[in-house]
Amino acid sequence: MQTLTQQTNRKLTAESLRALSDGKVQEALKQLTPEQAQELQHDWSFWARTDQLEPEGKWNTWVALAGRGWGKTRAGAEWVRHRIKMGDRIVHCVAPTKGDVRRVMVEGDSGLLNVCHKSDKTYRKADMGYPVWSPTNNSMTWANGAKAVFFSAEDPERLRGPQAYSAWCDELCAWRNAQDTWDMLQFGLRLGKRPIVFVTTTPKTTKLLRSILDDEKTHVSTGSTFDNSANLADTFLTAVKKTYEGTRLGRQELYAEILDEASGALWNRQLLSNCEVDKDDVPQLNRIVVAIDPAISNNTDSDMTGIIVAGVDVNGTAYVLEDHTGNYSPQAWAAKAVELYREHMADRIVAEKNQGGDMVRHTLHTEDEALPIRLVHASRGKMARAEPVSALYEQGRVKHVRGLNDLEDQMVQWEPLGSLGSPDRLDACVWAITDLSLNGYAKPQLKLAYSSAKGLL
Repeated sequence: MQTLTQQTNRKLTAESLRALSDGKVQEALKQLTPEQAQELQHDWSFWARTDQLEPEGKWNTWVALAGRGWGKTRAGAEWVRHRIKMGDRIVHCVAPTKGDVRRVMVEGDSGLLNVCHKSDKTYRKADMGYPVWSPTNNSMTWANGAKAVFFSAEDPERLRGPQAYSAWCDELCAWRNAQDTWDMLQFGLRLGKRPIVFVTTTPKTTKLLRSILDDEKTHVSTGSTFDNSANLADTFLTAVKKTYEGTRLGRQELYAEILDEASGALWNRQLLSNCEVDKDDVPQLNRIVVAIDPAISNNTDSDMTGIIVAGVDVNGTAYVLEDHTGNYSPQAWAAKAVELYREHMADRIVAEKNQGGDMVRHTLHTEDEALPIRLVHASRGKMARAEPVSALYEQGRVKHVRGLNDLEDQMVQWEPLGSLGSPDRLDACVWAITDLSLNGYAKPQLKLAYSSAKGLL
């Protein structure tokens, strides 16, 4: 049985069908048998716009860089179904959080459970059937044994080991452990003749996205919210256009423009690029601190706890060594901070007390009673605290060990007068540099010095 699109040499599409008069539409649909009508209902090649269909060519990564409501999730779910129909036995699907896996990728209006149907067949006409979703195993299995296995960017280590033929990455720019998750995913794409990845995301400037787009083996599809206006409420379109048209947020979220740096940011890419050094080039350090910006709560939607390790050399140049920011319980971030304190033989732990006061000190001392702690209080706004630190960067007095991508992304995106979300990594970094370079502690001292190349000397 041929689909309607096949019968018409693919000249008839949903868009062209909508352009016909009601009478012509009815006439066209009456030609279909019930089986053909059902097949047409689930024929993504008929309903999709051209930019939502897998492109031709020898690409490794396909990126759909598009605005809100463009149809990214539907395109991603349909692509997974397409890859299963093509014969891929295992497809990895990665969402920003565990909640997003089920809420968006699996059970969402455009998720896999809603785009598949019980009569599905492979392109070789073998029965696929309707997939069975197993929340316990985070997997979806079709009748022919093919699987979609789901992961979250919250836990990159789960991707260590599993292998796949292809992968769908949803909202990559919202991944918290973006580079680590992407790297682990790539190592697992080793089945079949040509493992490929489909990335669906609203753009946000990140080093990972920029590196993917710069790859010659990447194919990019772009589009705005308004490309999908036929499937979006008029009231929504009117409201977002009225509110966000011409704004920076609208350019990013509606028109999918990549805005590499926030207009009011205190740091820029060139400045941060100039301050990068290799780990082996870090000199002996005079002092080292572990700085913490604790989160108020610990759940999938809460802010992360910023944890930064930094040191200063005998000349007063500060070096940001490591970023261990993540979602932690209070006991977990305290344990991590103490672990880093011991590993680097740090001088002290610097922790913001605004969110917990004495609780922060108590939590840390639970791990180590003798731990030297300096609690800092954010009596001034974030901008007032960050500006002096930004000036040190401009003077060349702060260096970054290469690879602190997530921290640097946050630094160039943070707008002091209108930022979205809490700059957890940045806050911890500011506290660390302030303690090392702005509080008079950068004077030479007789103590063990740190060399990242050789360890403690």
